Amino acid sequence: MTTQFVDKVDLKYEFSAKDACVARVEPGEEFTVACEMAYNGGLVTSLDAVIRPEDFRYPFFNPMTGPIEIKGAKAGQMLCVRIKEMELEEFGLTGLAPHSGLFQEWIFERQERFSQFKPVRVSDGVIHWSEKLKIPIVPMAGVIGVAPAFGSILSLDNGEHGGNIDVQEMGPGCTVYLPVNVDGGYLYIGDCHARQGDGEVCGMGAIDIGARLTLSVDVQDRPTRMTWPRFETDSHIGTVGLGRPLEDAMRVAYREMIYWLADEHGFTEADAYMLLSSVAEGRATQIMNPKSTFICKVEKSLLV
Repeated sequence: MTTQFVDKVDLKYEFSAKDACVARVEPGEEFTVACEMAYNGGLVTSLDAVIRPEDFRYPFFNPMTGPIEIKGAKAGQMLCVRIKEMELEEFGLTGLAPHSGLFQEWIFERQERFSQFKPVRVSDGVIHWSEKLKIPIVPMAGVIGVAPAFGSILSLDNGEHGGNIDVQEMGPGCTVYLPVNVDGGYLYIGDCHARQGDGEVCGMGAIDIGARLTLSVDVQDRPTRMTWPRFETDSHIGTVGLGRPLEDAMRVAYREMIYWLADEHGFTEADAYMLLSSVAEGRATQIMNPKSTFICKVEKSLLV
């Protein structure tokens, strides 16, 4: 059977139910989606690319492929997006710019240039950072989400619909759970990374790259107290919290995990809260977007 291919055409910069769908897929159908680099638009086509700050036009970052209609999905349900494979393009880009990242202006007092960009070659499963340094790839989708119930949300932003959440676990082998706000789901995806460090601390610090993702999407009843995105890997279940300050994002992630443990794994809320104090794995995956991301993970072997 031929897998449906969704090309990176008519790219979007907002999550919206008003966009015409670029593809329609059946639940469980395997399909491939091509995604553009977060800043590319033809900027990076070789390692000799010279990038200037004026080449970037706010808010035209994170071009997304979508929306993709999931046939039969109804508002109030949940999409289960399975990322099966990711095929990366050859050229990636990382960099830093003013007003972005952990240190923002402070670090630029020590730099000769306010903006610096680094094209890198990605091949043979590694990022060729330099002649000596080869970094193994850990591919991920930085932007994944659905249309909100009302209005539109920039691809730079994030929220209960998902969006620019930058969670490293959301790569091959991961299932991402997203709330359905409008009939059809209206799935968008983009901003792929060859690798990203926790926090994405210099603002543009992931290895942004174009990619092709092989996906399938199922539709299930939405858990009663699921408000924010969730995910599952072979080893863990995880919840995503988004907010500012960072402590608010952490509270959201841990609260959502308490609900998940209580509603589906037989714990009381008090037991779940105490369990997280002993076994939770939590971290800030990014602090640069309009709202920071904090995740809470629990190893599935502890929930048998």
